Amino acid sequence: MNSDLPPSSQPTGDREAPSLAGRPAVSAKRGRIIAVASGKGGVGKTFFSITLSHALSMRGDRVLLFDGDLGLANVDIQLGLMPHYDLGSVIAGKLSLNQASMHYEQGGFDVIAGRSGSGSLANIPISRLQILGEDLALIAARYDRVILDLGAGVEKSVRQLARAADTVLVVTSDEPTSLTDAYAFIKVTALERPNLDIRIVVNASNSTREGERTYQTLFKACQGFLKISPPLAGIIRRDARVRETIRNQTPILIRSPNSEAAMDVATVAERLIAS
Repeated sequence: MNSDLPPSSQPTGDREAPSLAGRPAVSAKRGRIIAVASGKGGVGKTFFSITLSHALSMRGDRVLLFDGDLGLANVDIQLGLMPHYDLGSVIAGKLSLNQASMHYEQGGFDVIAGRSGSGSLANIPISRLQILGEDLALIAARYDRVILDLGAGVEKSVRQLARAADTVLVVTSDEPTSLTDAYAFIKVTALERPNLDIRIVVNASNSTREGERTYQTLFKACQGFLKISPPLAGIIRRDARVRETIRNQTPILIRSPNSEAAMDVATVAERLIAS
């Protein structure tokens, strides 16, 4: 991207979740719901969402990971879970969000799974998504952080779910299409919510220095065309162990906790806690 970038472009059932038993509800605070977005698919958004949830949990936060990819949900697949209930049952009115949540013991956080391998939720009415966002805001009061893994793109369904968030982390790589699509997401989102806290995550970077250059490319486009200055949330270095952990359906903070990618996401978590 450069200066000639076009400016448009186990189920808890009726009981409380296991991780919340005996714990008081937390007070509302900035950044409690963090949406993870990308303009383009295939940039590692779900891996990042899982690892961020795990890293925050390891630092003592009560965390819910919500799979909001209504078209191609795969949080449960990457974690090797077989949930009894998923978001499809919630959309259908059969369950509440609390009833659809399950505790992921290995990571110490709760999960609300999407409907894997089905695009049936991608075209649900915006009015229903609005209600879902309101329900998510209610259940968020039980947690310190809710990580909302959005679908890729700028479709209305993605933007509607993003409205529930206090902070949006936009994940991009150095590929031109990824940068252009990330810019498009930031543009649309910033126009709809001018005061939203939008931050940038550069994933799969060959080095920290290259990641900074990638960030600067997107940052300058946002400054020049949109008159906004989204800060850098973090740079995740390219790491072969990411693919290994996904293939083995085990979080990287368990399988390879000292890997570069694991440490980089942990740094993002630390910055979020401090902010």
